[in-house]
Order: sequence, then structure tokens, then C-alpha cells
Amino acid sequence: MAELVVALDFKDSEAALNMARQLRGTAKWMKVGLELFTAEGPSVVRGLKGMDFKVFLDLKFFDIPNTVRGAVRSAARLGVDIVSIHALGGERMAQAAMEGSREGASLRSNGPGDPPRVLAITMLTSMAAGDLPVDGAPEPSQMALDLAVKAEQYGLNGVVCSGLEAERIKKACGKDFLCLTPGIRPSGSSSDDQRRVVTPAQAVLNGSDFLVMGRPITNAASPRDVAQAVCEEMLSL
Repeated sequence: MAELVVALDFKDSEAALNMARQLRGTAKWMKVGLELFTAEGPSVVRGLKGMDFKVFLDLKFFDIPNTVRGAVRSAARLGVDIVSIHALGGERMAQAAMEGSREGASLRSNGPGDPPRVLAITMLTSMAAGDLPVDGAPEPSQMALDLAVKAEQYGLNGVVCSGLEAERIKKACGKDFLCLTPGIRPSGSSSDDQRRVVTPAQAVLNGSDFLVMGRPITNAASPRDVAQAVCEEMLSL
């Protein structure tokens, strides 16, 4: 069953945690990305875990294998449930990330736990054909599929991809290979800076396991009502 992940794209923890409080009992997952984590660091993750949320730490690690191993180890030790790396980092980086995930989970202060799932970024949903700065590059959906197949071969738990690509990725990599999809927009809403967007219903029908939605929920007059409507749409399929 697909799950909703609310993107807490705020500039400070006060605003982020206040939004999370409004959504308790509606959404189980929160996403902490670059802006919020750079501003507040691990404390915001601890705050969310203290409210019993599951946390997707979306920092898109992309570096030499040893550095990524250490970064994922720190994230796992913090208690996050999903962490993202870039598929373009290749096999050695991916395997180092998986090692760091296991190591960090064994070092938690409250005792060993399950390691976070490591998902590989394929193509950002803000990118469309012609955005890649490489002549002759494949179109985004094909590149996402190619990178997903590699990620599955590397032993990663899944990928971050558009809902437009989830169905093909599931067919190529298996139903247990996770697809987390940003760029989710309710029918008729603004796509903002996203390019390859789908509705919640489309994403679920295409096989997405996690649907990430930020501004349509967090900028709404009643974030809880919007989140509840999205969850109901997902469950109705």
C-alpha cells in the first residue's frame, strides 16, 4: 500500500515541527531536505522521531565511497528510515552506502535497529528533456529506467523517480524494489518548479510505494484536510 510523505521544506525547525504537529494522525512520514537540514541539523530529525514520525532524509549524497559510507552511517545512527544517494555515484558508492546504513543502525544510542532503506536518485522531477547538460543524452524517463536497473543490480533498496517512470521500473526491477516519487500534484493544481508531475492516483496506479508532496499540503489553508484527501485518494484505488 502506498504511503504519503510530506516534504517539510521550511527554513527552520519551528515552522517544520509545527507543520508536523498539525499532520499527526494523518501522515506517518516526513521528509527533511537540504534547506531544513542545513539550517537545523540533526535536531530536527530527533524532533520528528520524538513525535513518532518516520523520516526520509533527502540529502542526495554523492561523493567518494568512503565519504558516503560515513554520511549514511551518521544518518542511520540518527534513526532515519530512508536516506537518498545519487545513482550516478556508481556501484562502489552504492555498496558503501549500504554498508554505512547497516553500521549506523547497529550504533544507535537506544539500541540496534533496522537499517534505513537506501534509495537512489535517478532523474529529478524538475528536469525535462533538454535539461541535461550532455549532448545526445537519453530523455529523462529512459535515463531514470537505466539508472534504476543499475541501482537494483548494486543492491540498493529502490529509487527516487517520477510517477511517470514507476511502472516501467517495477517491471524491470521487481515489485519489491521501492519507487519513491516526488512531483505529486493534485489534479488542477500548480506544478510549481516541477516538470514531470503526476496526480496521487496516477502515481499509485503506476506502482509508486511512497508519494512525496510538499507545497500543495504545507501552503494550504488547512494542511491536514489536504493531506487527508490525498490519503483517501490513494486508499481508494
